[in-house]
Amino acid sequence: MAENEKQSLKDKVFESQVWRSIFRHGYADTHRNRVLQVAGNVFLHLHPTKTRRHALRIRFTWCAGGVTFLLFLVTVVTGVILMFYYRPTGEHAYIDIKMLEFDVPFGMVIRNMHRWAAHAMVIAVWVHMFRVFMTGSYKPPREFNWVIGVILLVLTLLLSFTGYLLPWDQLAIWAVTVGTNMARATPLLGHEGPFYELVGVNARYDARSFLIAGQVVGPPALLRFYVLHCIFIPIAASVLMIVHFWRVRKDGGISGPM
Repeated sequence: MAENEKQSLKDKVFESQVWRSIFRHGYADTHRNRVLQVAGNVFLHLHPTKTRRHALRIRFTWCAGGVTFLLFLVTVVTGVILMFYYRPTGEHAYIDIKMLEFDVPFGMVIRNMHRWAAHAMVIAVWVHMFRVFMTGSYKPPREFNWVIGVILLVLTLLLSFTGYLLPWDQLAIWAVTVGTNMARATPLLGHEGPFYELVGVNARYDARSFLIAGQVVGPPALLRFYVLHCIFIPIAASVLMIVHFWRVRKDGGISGPM
């Protein structure tokens, strides 16, 4: 490829709407732009330097995004407390839950706070997504942040799903059994799904066996769900939330009414 063609292709990529939706603009090395770099950084300057008037109108914003984040913080704080009294093993998990409810001071309160905050977070994130969709906040130049939000929605649902198994009672075991059985029909990755023969998966090595670490929901599945629920998914969600908040600020704050 000639040098001119390479430069032309590079210009098309950098000037495309997809590229501009992810990377808004750069800053020249001037005194004013150095201040803008600090003011636009979510770590160096947490709060935005200004807030638009419409962003304070609850009838437009619904505050669903902030409520979702607040509920996430509640689940994190209460979850860390619960981790001090919970052991993710088949022999101790159910006993530890009962000890939390009846022996640990305020244990039932902490557990119920964690549980109901998780339920409310799922509702709030759906309300937030509905508000964003109805007000057209997914349109350019915010389409990149819309994708980040959809990923956060999926992670929120996965947090609830992985946490459902941790009480280790009959309801949790059979609910997760039914839920993970659907993974067998995953395209390419499930041994009962379409095109599975292209990958060569089977009942022993497919999406379901990866989720539960075996053929049945047992102690290995409990440990795997515990790690996903307490470490992997929260870290991924936290990183994406930082990117999500940063993009809201870089795109001009909460989108205004048309």
